[in-house]
Amino acid sequence: MDVNQTKQEHLLALKVMRLTKPTLFTNLPVTCEERDLPGDLFGQLMRQDPSTIKGAETLMLGEMLTLPQNFGNIFLGETFSSYISVHNDSTQIVKEILVKADLQTSSQRLNLSTSNSAVAELKPECCIDDVIHHEVKEIGTHILVCAVSYTTQLGEKLYFRKFFKFQVLKPLDVKTKFYNAESDLSSVTDEVFLEAQIQNITTSPMFMEKVSLEPTIMYNVTELNTVASGDDGESTFGKMSYLQPMDTRQYLYCLKPKAEYAEKAGVIKGVTMIGKLDIVWRTNLGEKGRLQTSQLQRMAPGYGDIRLSLEIIPDTVNLEEPFDIVCKITNCSERTMDLVVEMCNTRSIHWCGISGRQLGKLSPGGSLLVPLTIFSSVQGLQSISGLRLTDTFLKRTYEYDDIAQVCVICPYTSNEC
Repeated sequence: MDVNQTKQEHLLALKVMRLTKPTLFTNLPVTCEERDLPGDLFGQLMRQDPSTIKGAETLMLGEMLTLPQNFGNIFLGETFSSYISVHNDSTQIVKEILVKADLQTSSQRLNLSTSNSAVAELKPECCIDDVIHHEVKEIGTHILVCAVSYTTQLGEKLYFRKFFKFQVLKPLDVKTKFYNAESDLSSVTDEVFLEAQIQNITTSPMFMEKVSLEPTIMYNVTELNTVASGDDGESTFGKMSYLQPMDTRQYLYCLKPKAEYAEKAGVIKGVTMIGKLDIVWRTNLGEKGRLQTSQLQRMAPGYGDIRLSLEIIPDTVNLEEPFDIVCKITNCSERTMDLVVEMCNTRSIHWCGISGRQLGKLSPGGSLLVPLTIFSSVQGLQSISGLRLTDTFLKRTYEYDDIAQVCVICPYTSNEC
């Protein structure tokens, strides 16, 4: 696109064109039934149209390419390319020509010129050409500033500038959700599930080349966007990974803290950095775009002063038969605790053993395993509740209900249950 030219008093003329790939020509088919007045006239015209695909004339698919007629849309993450040409329109030789191209954004000014040295001379009807490239990393108004300085044959130094303003739009809308899951078998394998919702908010389809999560040093990540099929996993979105305009796609990732970090009590408090989403896509004729989100922050679940988790618990137990569980108690506070465990029976869950038992002192960040025995007097899915921990130093009691659920079945084959 020819954006602007210099004024006539200058010996040189400046032209700037954006470099973009052509697009497929879209025809607008006009059809009618054979019994209508035109008959098959419109159909014949479409079959003779060189821009239509034979056998698919009414599908608005073209076989021809069209060059861009305007500046077009520029989206965040794409590469902006422009052709700059300085032409000597005069009849005299111009000397010491220096062409500079800067891109001004809301936060910085970037030099895009491939060469910062001056051209010794430029003869009449000759030109200086330059192609600049820039990966767009900011949304909003961008101004391309092209400056030309030169010296005439009489030694006069002249200078002029041209400004080209364009807007950078947002191509994708990315939303994230975190789900915390605690493992019953090991406190160091608490999992965090990240759901990323990516919506195409442009007017053209995208081919999603890559959507990956780059975790921080504290986490290992597993992608859950494939279905096991043979030796290689198949994408849950199928073989054609296209995202149509305004369509949304959901990606799922599982993060597990590394053992050396999960053991530290400080990790399970406050805000932690999860990682960055790296998104790569292609549009139209293969133009590449890439976005990387800022660090995703996850608010760790608040355990308070004491964290209680189940290390061992059976999935299914028999009615009125005792079974064993193992609880892990972790001191998440910054002070030493002296703990006492109390067990309160519920309507269906009955604890076996001595209530009010001393567990001893527990230092900050420390943990201990407590084996307990219980049985259920009611069939079905029963919730284990009724544990109480008391810190004798502060006379503070912590209540734990709905710790886990267990399936209670009747072992008898008769109707005695």
